[in-house]
Amino acid sequence: MKIVVLPGDGIGPETMAVTVDVLEAVSSRFDLGLELIHDDAGLASLRQHGATVTPALLEKVRAADGLMLGPMSTFEMKDESKGEINPSKFFRKQLDLFANIRPSRTYPGLPSKVGDFDLVVVRENTEGFYADRNMEQGNGEILVTKDVAISLRRITRHCCERIARSAFALAQTRSKRVSIVHKANVLKIADGMFIDICHEVGKQYPEVKVDDYIVDAMMAHVVRAPKKFDVIVTTNMFGDILSDLTAELSGSLGLGGSLNAGVEHAMGQASHGSAPDIAGRDIANPFSLILSAAMLLGWYGLREGNPAFLRAQEAIERAGAEALAAREVTRDVGGSLGTRDTGKTFVSRLLRA
Repeated sequence: MKIVVLPGDGIGPETMAVTVDVLEAVSSRFDLGLELIHDDAGLASLRQHGATVTPALLEKVRAADGLMLGPMSTFEMKDESKGEINPSKFFRKQLDLFANIRPSRTYPGLPSKVGDFDLVVVRENTEGFYADRNMEQGNGEILVTKDVAISLRRITRHCCERIARSAFALAQTRSKRVSIVHKANVLKIADGMFIDICHEVGKQYPEVKVDDYIVDAMMAHVVRAPKKFDVIVTTNMFGDILSDLTAELSGSLGLGGSLNAGVEHAMGQASHGSAPDIAGRDIANPFSLILSAAMLLGWYGLREGNPAFLRAQEAIERAGAEALAAREVTRDVGGSLGTRDTGKTFVSRLLRA
């Protein structure tokens, strides 16, 4: 398996270095034959090439089997005409990574104020309220006058069907429950269509129980009783917000793995941002990126029918749970280790398991 590795900005290089060590360790243990191809995107690429992402990099990624994308300083990327392109948006759109899969679960030894839970948010990734990806040309936000701004939202049958299918297929491997999250009481046409299509797809999975929730009520439900939920499917912006909430409820946003998946390509990406305020201080939690790498291996294993990659995913996730229980982690999740030492103990745990 060939994986392009892009460290990113801020804490990205630190957390990606640990993730690379984990990938190399698991490749050795399970004889995966991983080939890691290192390159740059984000601010480092902007300084060197005049653009945060380049056509040559896109072709390199397309020729590989997967991509690991480190956190990017997207807030600083304001003008695409100056090469300031959001790499996450760029790869999601160019590779048609329509499904953003974000698991959240509690861990033994890590206190939870909401009780134990294990759920997955399945978020549509290519349209919705995201103005930078819902138009063929230009941007979905329009400044009509200096005092009037309009944001356009795009919802299509094609994208609704495939994200619903992803959610129901995933639910079949778990507890067979899908919750549809929407705002159809206000967005009657667009979210009404989303709900209807999800239910249509659900009829193809009769063993999966289906319910639906208005998004604002859902925020209260996952705080009150997250254990009620298994797979949650929703549109782009609602999924972005909801998955950050569920990751934080698990103990920390730094524990939230994330996979952006399409038919032919997939990208592992931490759920959090580049955190420039703590960059270079050896205190960043690398777990989100490590768990995202595990999900990437699992996606490849399913696509290729190779169980060794699925075992590698399970080993990484098990090592993460054991490290949290043993407090061999960074301070934000109850440990006392720095980023580098967290990685070293993680690799040691993987290799001796």
